[in-house]
Amino acid sequence: MGKVMFYHLTRNPLEVTAHMLLERAYQTGWRVTVRGRSDDVLARLDEMLWSRDKAGFLPHGLAGGADDADQPVLLTTDHACPNSPACLMVIDMAEATPQEALGLERLWVLFDGHDPAAMDKARSQWKAVAAAGVQAEYWSEDSGRWQLKAQSGG
Repeated sequence: MGKVMFYHLTRNPLEVTAHMLLERAYQTGWRVTVRGRSDDVLARLDEMLWSRDKAGFLPHGLAGGADDADQPVLLTTDHACPNSPACLMVIDMAEATPQEALGLERLWVLFDGHDPAAMDKARSQWKAVAAAGVQAEYWSEDSGRWQLKAQSGG
């Protein structure tokens, strides 16, 4: 059974936290699907992943190509996960269900702590995960570094 990890972004932009988690997953050998709602947000993340220094490069691709199934990191707005991921990262208030977490190593929910709509969405996702009895963690960077603030289920 997987674990859902909520990341409350208050200091670093989405791209910084996403890169940190994606790099860890890649080093572990996990494939990841990144699900967003906006092509613009995914394009911005794609650009950052391509333009980082060579030491920070992560192999990845935007969904819709012939090699989607082979991508270690696949960026998409779709619910399909053709790269058979061990992890799913949802950004930009994208949908994810507690049931999806059950077949994964990790389901990461990254949300903007300065956006009331994103906060509300994350709260409703947390409640759904807790009600389903799925293990969840809530991480905050308010202190300047990531700290575990709450746990649920599992």
